[in-house]
Amino acid sequence: MKIILASQSPRRKELLALIVPKFEVIVSNQEETLNDKLSVEEQVTQIAYTKAKNVYDRTEGDRIIIGSDTIVTKNGKIYGKPKNRKHAKEMIKELITGDKVHEIITGLSILIEENGELKEYRTYDAVKVYLKDISDEEIERWLDTGNAMDKAAAYGIQNEFCVHVEKIEGNYTSALGLPTHKVYDVIKNYINI
Repeated sequence: MKIILASQSPRRKELLALIVPKFEVIVSNQEETLNDKLSVEEQVTQIAYTKAKNVYDRTEGDRIIIGSDTIVTKNGKIYGKPKNRKHAKEMIKELITGDKVHEIITGLSILIEENGELKEYRTYDAVKVYLKDISDEEIERWLDTGNAMDKAAAYGIQNEFCVHVEKIEGNYTSALGLPTHKVYDVIKNYINI
């Protein structure tokens, strides 16, 4: 059975490779749009589904399509990718204001076609992230790395920014963008792992 990752994220590729050594990458060309009538969990799960469905509709045969999307949120506000350096700094300042806790919610959708029959799995996983105090100088040093601009909430837990994370509650791979424990639980029923 073919396994297809519907994402161009290097982190998701690395994480899926921990479970299965061989898979294809077909990037979804589905536009990501938020629907504020849905909860954050529903939104992220829906976006993951539309990514997977877009790739599913462009492929055929027995296959497993994995779509994922991640949203960072604090006090009901959603933090996407920063528009510029100033915006990135504002985001980080907001994340360390008050209780310094925010959530990373990763939606997961797995579409499996086997012998002409489609099965769909949709879920999400949430991780609480506790940040430390971060000085303006430390924020500027982080922004100087160039790694803030392509990440939701202007940071990545897996790189230099990790020194500013006090702790996380939840699955680390979900914080990176692919809940490997949930992917494994589904696909082990279809392939030998």
